[in-house]
Amino acid sequence: MRQRIPLLTAVLTASALAVLAGCGGPSALRGAPAASASATGPSRDRGEFSRQVDVGGGRKLWLSCKGSGAPTVVLESGLHDSSDTWNLTETRPPVPKAPAVFPGVAAFARVCTYDRPGTIRYTNPPALTTRSTPQTGTRSLGAMEADLDRVLTSAHVPGPYLLVGHSFGGMITRLYAQRHPAKTAGLVFVDAFGTDMEPYFGARWPAYLKLLNNPGTTFDADPAFEKVDVDGAIAAVRAAKPLPEVPMAVLSKTEPFAAPAGSTKDVLAPLERAWPAVQQTLVELGEQTPHLLATGSDHYVQLHDPDLTISAVRLIAGRIRFGR
Repeated sequence: MRQRIPLLTAVLTASALAVLAGCGGPSALRGAPAASASATGPSRDRGEFSRQVDVGGGRKLWLSCKGSGAPTVVLESGLHDSSDTWNLTETRPPVPKAPAVFPGVAAFARVCTYDRPGTIRYTNPPALTTRSTPQTGTRSLGAMEADLDRVLTSAHVPGPYLLVGHSFGGMITRLYAQRHPAKTAGLVFVDAFGTDMEPYFGARWPAYLKLLNNPGTTFDADPAFEKVDVDGAIAAVRAAKPLPEVPMAVLSKTEPFAAPAGSTKDVLAPLERAWPAVQQTLVELGEQTPHLLATGSDHYVQLHDPDLTISAVRLIAGRIRFGR
């Protein structure tokens, strides 16, 4: 099992239990390129940019795009996570340290990622993003999905999109695909959240939902910290139209979720029981959907196995390009 840096453990491990945030920070603190470097450095690729995009209503969202080639890949982070997680790695041999997913995908396709409001930057010390206009209160999945559509539309990012969603980000990309089938070319779920978890928790479900939105970070009490209506999100996905028939892939962890101090087995145990079933349900959403196990990885597959994540994106991009 992978060892965690003390700073990360103190600040973010509860989020990993929450299936939503938490183990990207160490790479930046151990000397990996800072996630903000691409925002301040010169553009090396034609069309590369990192900037705020006006999405209307007096709001702006931070968007980064790089590379060229169709389909455009969109990387969606998990709850509480900024786009930093796609620019960092935390690997061990034989997995190479570089490239991270964002630059790795940019080598063969146009790729974009963005900061949702209230998400955590993996700086030292960690901080909430100031790059996207803050929002307060609990957000709906519909509002998150609408933001994704607004930022891509406002920035004139060409579609259709290969949507890559990590953790709760998989719920956002899933609803987007259901609401915008013509704009969706494919889906990759990276250890993604599902709609079928509640039965495994029984009476502990409310405690789990509370932990998701209050995972024990230093930001929990900040009104700008990202919080989501999970029950409403599940209902929204179930009520939406079926997913379009597009190529899909599922990547899943094999190691347990991180256990924050004070967590109890009555929440941990059902989470671990539920997760394999959740992943299998995602596999069954499409035809001939590859299910790739990131052996030795915890929830943050894109950090521990960036090459596997990149390969899954390349596979689905190839199916999109040549399988029509």
